[in-house]
Amino acid sequence: MSGFDSFTTDFFQTGYSIDEQAQHYDYGGGGGGRAYGRQYGGYEYSQQSGFVPPEMMQQQPYTGQIYQPTQTYTPTSAQSFYGSNFEDEPPLLEELGINFDHIWQKTLTVLHPLKVADGSIMNETDLAGPMVFCLAFGATLLLAGKIQFGYVYGISAIGCLGMFCLLNLMSMTGVSFGCVASVLGYCLLPMILLSTFAIVFSLQGVMGIILTAAIIGWCSFSASKIFISALAMEGQQLLVAYPCALLYGVFALISVF
Repeated sequence: MSGFDSFTTDFFQTGYSIDEQAQHYDYGGGGGGRAYGRQYGGYEYSQQSGFVPPEMMQQQPYTGQIYQPTQTYTPTSAQSFYGSNFEDEPPLLEELGINFDHIWQKTLTVLHPLKVADGSIMNETDLAGPMVFCLAFGATLLLAGKIQFGYVYGISAIGCLGMFCLLNLMSMTGVSFGCVASVLGYCLLPMILLSTFAIVFSLQGVMGIILTAAIIGWCSFSASKIFISALAMEGQQLLVAYPCALLYGVFALISVF
């Protein structure tokens, strides 16, 4: 307790008293506010805290308008991004590369082997029709009790890669992989007819072998005709038709057996 008494004695031994507080802070107004100018604790409150630049003392007037900020950029209209008119834009299917007119013309070219192929249309990279024909071929095999979707897509990929390499070696202009896949996919259409016959009839007899050979010749002849017209390879149709026949022969074996 002796330590605590000495601490309180030292704490209360200051030069501050209530009388001095009343003397320094005279709120009566008689002194006219002069009591605030007296020195307290070694500090004079009437002193200025620092130097204030004169330009900060003078406030610049606001010359703008409220709720109307100054535009620092010129707004760009929607027409500059999307063209002069929205009606001039191509349809969505055309932007995606799906043209039903060209799909129909390619389908007729495959179904009519003696029809002259249009090289400008056949040289397009159109995979919408081939994907539909591959799905239809797998669906007909499924109806015949053969789940061969993996074989169909695997053999198609390997065959397209082989024909792509072969045609680039044989042609002077060269060909893209998408064009090769498109042509081979469209020419798969007669093979769908063969797999459809396999649902109802057995193709392991003599008539089945004849029909299968005719379908293979149909597919390979149509594919070689399109490749010749698109790549300007006159006189080389038999050389192109042979590897196409090998590819479609594998699909025929899947349909028959």
